[in-house]
Amino acid sequence: MTASQTVQLLVALALILGLARTMGALARRFGQPAVIGEILAGVMLGPTLLGDDLSMELFPADVRSLLAALAAVGVALFMFLVGTELDLGLLRGSGRATISTSLCSTLLPLGLGAALAWPLLDAHHEGDPTGFVLFFAVAMAVTAFPVLARIIADRGLASTRLGTTSLACAAIADLLAWSLLAVVVAVATGGRLEWKLALLVPYAVLMVTFVRPLLRRAAAWDAPKGGGPGRNFVALVLGGLLLSGACTEWLGMHYVFGAFLFGAVMPRGLNGTLRDGVLERIEPLCGLLLLPVYFVLSGLKVDLSRLNGSDLGELAAIMAVAVGGKFLGAYGGARWGGLDRRNAAALGALLNTRGLTELVVLGVGLEIGVLDNRLYSLMVVMAVTTTALTGPLLGLILRGRSPDGPDAPRAAADTAGPPDAAEADPDGSPAPSAPGASPPSAKPS
Repeated sequence: MTASQTVQLLVALALILGLARTMGALARRFGQPAVIGEILAGVMLGPTLLGDDLSMELFPADVRSLLAALAAVGVALFMFLVGTELDLGLLRGSGRATISTSLCSTLLPLGLGAALAWPLLDAHHEGDPTGFVLFFAVAMAVTAFPVLARIIADRGLASTRLGTTSLACAAIADLLAWSLLAVVVAVATGGRLEWKLALLVPYAVLMVTFVRPLLRRAAAWDAPKGGGPGRNFVALVLGGLLLSGACTEWLGMHYVFGAFLFGAVMPRGLNGTLRDGVLERIEPLCGLLLLPVYFVLSGLKVDLSRLNGSDLGELAAIMAVAVGGKFLGAYGGARWGGLDRRNAAALGALLNTRGLTELVVLGVGLEIGVLDNRLYSLMVVMAVTTTALTGPLLGLILRGRSPDGPDAPRAAADTAGPPDAAEADPDGSPAPSAPGASPPSAKPS
């Protein structure tokens, strides 16, 4: 890297961090997650406002490639965080409402997304339509677990049936969405690495049966007297999640799956202390430096300046399917499972949260060539809009009422805005002190 490139990279990083934090703080002042402001910062620095020439002058191609490398590390760390939040204990004893809501809120948007993909196919994709249709369906079904958990905590819903049911539904949705996306990536890459793809299941089994016990023993060996993980163990986790991402990339999948799987097998320790200690070390680097770079790079790829009437019609259809599919699926499943209308509607609002998780999915689609830049731009608008709508819609549904009893007094947290992404929160949510999804946590991630 030349001296000129070094200067350009450092200036670009300073500009990204300054504008992203400023826009994130501005978003929080309006009661929105910081991720919305940070994505908008990228849009502001991109061709939408500055045009292609000025945007490329600020972020030349060689600098963008360096920023993309940093962003890739940030996404790997974020997916590790998401994996650690996958608490299968939430699913134990799940009732009919949880099962019916999670399935309906996933299957209906999947079906509607697949149906909408066909009329969009000719304008946005060439070649085999299978990968495009499957990917578009999965993109409609995504729920962002981190920001959902933060909304639940901020509004005092953690110990309510609504809170626990929505967390369990989101856990099931995470499993379904990432599993389906893995299949989509395999299909979209044309099956050119079939023998490697066949190793994915043994790899997952190896992670559960060998890597998880190994991590548990390593944590016990390196534990300092004060408790929590030692520095050597944190370094082992960092190296392990990156290697796991490299393995799934080599196996013909995307690196996000390996990082997610490594987080899922990460031992929690007593009362989650081991996991929380690791995240306290990793999350600030991820949330304060690397993810803002990813947010801004994502925004730089969004060009809304060339949208025409046809594009706006497509955006309206995408919004209708994304919001309607999730809301109606969750509402119908919850009612079928025995919840009253208000709690069912609240579940529909909560499960519409997409956040950074949707952004990662869209980034995968752009990388593997399933999405073009125009459709990617429309989908980013959908992700930002649905995330911004969640808090106000939930407040409207629960206004003046407790979620578990129509006559109960209003919870104090009910007046809180949507997730406050204040301190190093990749999805407007994860706080390092208690990043798990367990209801008692004050700051879930």
